[in-house]
Amino acid sequence: MTSNPPGQGFQNKNRVAILAELDKEKRRLIQNQTMNSPGASIPLSRPAVNKDFRDHAEQQHIAAQQKAALQHAHAHSSGFFITQDSSFGNLILPVLPRQEPE
Repeated sequence: MTSNPPGQGFQNKNRVAILAELDKEKRRLIQNQTMNSPGASIPLSRPAVNKDFRDHAEQQHIAAQQKAALQHAHAHSSGFFITQDSSFGNLILPVLPRQEPE
């Protein structure tokens, strides 16, 4: 059997009391929120429009980042690069030329 260090019981009781207080506060806030806005659970059609707008803006931002990365790579490297979606989040990928077998 393991022995608990002195004060361990006090710490556990303190943690339990803090967790209980947080849970009570969380329930109170949820209850106040539902009382203050009874129609809050009704979904609105606007968020879909906002999501589409956000997705479009994000795509434009990624395209701008790809263009900047491609220009930087061409300016500072002698290699060839292309923009392509990557599973690893790379904005541009290096392209190695194929050499004909001799």
